Amino acid sequence: MLSTHTRLIRRLFSSSRVVQDGIKVGFIGLGNMGQGMAKNLIEKGHDVVAFDTSAEALKVAVANGATEGSSPKDVASQCSKMVTMLPNNDIVRSVFTDPSEGILSGLQKGSFLIDSSTVDPAVSKEVAALAKNAGAECFVDAPVSGGVNAASAGTLTFMVGAPSEADFNSAKLILEKMGAKIVHCGDVGSGGAVKICNNMLLAISMIGVSETMNLGINLGLDPKLLSEILGSATGRCWSVDTYNPVPGVMPNVPSSNDYKGGFGSALMLKDLGLSQDAATRTNSSTPLGSLSLHMYRIMCNSGYAQKDFGSAFQFLQKK
Repeated sequence: MLSTHTRLIRRLFSSSRVVQDGIKVGFIGLGNMGQGMAKNLIEKGHDVVAFDTSAEALKVAVANGATEGSSPKDVASQCSKMVTMLPNNDIVRSVFTDPSEGILSGLQKGSFLIDSSTVDPAVSKEVAALAKNAGAECFVDAPVSGGVNAASAGTLTFMVGAPSEADFNSAKLILEKMGAKIVHCGDVGSGGAVKICNNMLLAISMIGVSETMNLGINLGLDPKLLSEILGSATGRCWSVDTYNPVPGVMPNVPSSNDYKGGFGSALMLKDLGLSQDAATRTNSSTPLGSLSLHMYRIMCNSGYAQKDFGSAFQFLQKK
C-alpha cells in the first residue's frame, strides 16, 4: 500500500496547474463570453493576466485565479501571448493602438496575438499589419461561436484567420483550452468573414423560431411540447434545441433568466451591421439579413439592447 506521504505527493501533483509552455497569457475583455474563456485558460493550465474596463468583471476574473493588469499596455508588457475579446471595431482599434495605453505600446517583440472579437475583416487586417510593424510574431483573428454556456464549458468553436498553417497551429495551442472545434478558415480576416455570415444566419433563425413559438402558443400549444417536436423535426436548429427563446422551456439559458447575460441584442445589431456592410461591398443579396437588422434596430430602440438577442420572442409577444 502507498504511504500517506506518497499519496499526498501524488494528490498535490495531479491537482497542480502546469503552465503548458511556461508563458503567461494576457486576456483583455471580460464580458459574458470573455469571462468564461479566461477562466478556462486558468483551469486548463495557464497563468492569466487580465484586464477589463469594468472593475466588477476584473474582480470576478481575479477571484477565478487571474492576475489583475492595469491596462492593455500593462498586460502586453507582461505577456508574449494574448487573447482579446472585445465588442466592436472602434474598441478593438483603441485597445491595440492607443498611443499611451494600447497593447502595441507595450508589446514584447515576438508576441503572438489572438483577437476573438467579432469585427469587420478589414479591421483585423489593419491591426495585423500594425502589430507586425510593432514587432509581433503574428496576429490572428479567431472569433467564436457557441454562446455563453459553451464559453463557460470550454466547448466553443473558433473560426481562425491565420497567415499560415504554422501560425494556426500556434494559435490552436491556446484556443484548444477554450474550445472544442478550432478551424483554419484562411488568412487574417477570414475568421471574421465566417463569423459575420454565421451570425446573420443566427439572427434570422432566432427571429424565425421566436415567430414560430409565438404562433404556436397563440394556437394553444404547450411551448415545451412544441419545442420538443421542433427539435426532432425538419425545423430543428440551435435556436430551438439549445438556446430556446421562450422562458421556462429550457433551464440555464438567458430566456429563463429574464434574458439576462448571453449575447446582447445590441451586439447582434452590430454583427448584422457588419454583415450588411459586407453584403453592400460585395453586391450580395441578403434580404432576410436586412430585415433582421431592421428588427434588431427597433428592438434596441425599444429597451431590448442589453437583453439577450433571444428576447426577440418577448418583443414579438408584445407587438
